[in-house]
Amino acid sequence: MRADDITGSARNESRSQLAAGDEVILVRLDNGRQEARAKTSALGAFAFHVPYAGKPYLVRVIHQGVAYEQKAFGGDALSIPVFDAARQIAGVTGRIEILRAEVQGNLLRVSDMYEITNQSSPPLTLARRRTFEVYLPAAARIRVVWAAGPENVRAVISVLPISDVPGHYAVNFPLRPGATKFGFEYDLPYRGDVTLQTRCVYPLEQFAVMIPPTMRFTSRSGAFLLLNTGDPHYQVRAANHLKAGERSSLELSGSGQLPPLLYEAKSQPMGRAAAPFSPYGSRPTQIQPPSQAAVMDGVILMLLATCAVLVWRARRKGNAAAPTAARQAHSDERHR
Repeated sequence: MRADDITGSARNESRSQLAAGDEVILVRLDNGRQEARAKTSALGAFAFHVPYAGKPYLVRVIHQGVAYEQKAFGGDALSIPVFDAARQIAGVTGRIEILRAEVQGNLLRVSDMYEITNQSSPPLTLARRRTFEVYLPAAARIRVVWAAGPENVRAVISVLPISDVPGHYAVNFPLRPGATKFGFEYDLPYRGDVTLQTRCVYPLEQFAVMIPPTMRFTSRSGAFLLLNTGDPHYQVRAANHLKAGERSSLELSGSGQLPPLLYEAKSQPMGRAAAPFSPYGSRPTQIQPPSQAAVMDGVILMLLATCAVLVWRARRKGNAAAPTAARQAHSDERHR
């Protein structure tokens, strides 16, 4: 293999066999231009000659209408897993939802992020018209919707309004084996207080709400706990183990702003430029500047991990306190 070649193979992990006859596309990331096309051989192999070995490329293998991508440079040898697509699969659940809210002028600026896991066995990709649905406030003005596959590199996607309930939207983004993240960023008219209701179509392990310390959080549900973040710049409330379709109602009031996302990502290391992910080969990819994509994805990953750890610590502390409380109650009963 020459230093100006990108070679690799595709393997169908759903069937534990090589993926023969799949289309492979080479895209140059600095200009978004498609450079070449090929087909995988009977052994699942492919090869591209690249004229600029130092430039970042994206290799996209399309299997059953779904794209599986990896970034590459000249001289790289890739192994790209692909999966069979299905309209119905078992093993899809929600891991965490993080709702960030702050006040900017007369608007409440909200960023609602979900992480959905696909643990199907054998591994399959869920691909249909509505792979994920979300319920936003009826007055929400959507700024952007994004998704990120297991490579943790996000792409801007579109949403489909569903007419049954105002604010009900669906996305057509494949849920591949592993973790897929969705982000819904929107603005709401704000006059000092607002009531929000969220609902996830999948069971949800954790739901966290992050707001400035100067804002007030209230909820009729007793499931929300105030977490000790150790950071005075924001406060976090969290609830655990939500059922599929369960509604969470909360009220926010007051004003304040959260630190910029870049503040939370100062310590994140920067590697090679990140590649945008597009789920379908037939759809155009919206190319973000690689450095910007890398920074934002590092921030999102850090935010998800931080909230997950905080909720886990709170749950562990609660579990540890339960036996102590039980022992104290038993001791009190004996002394009566």
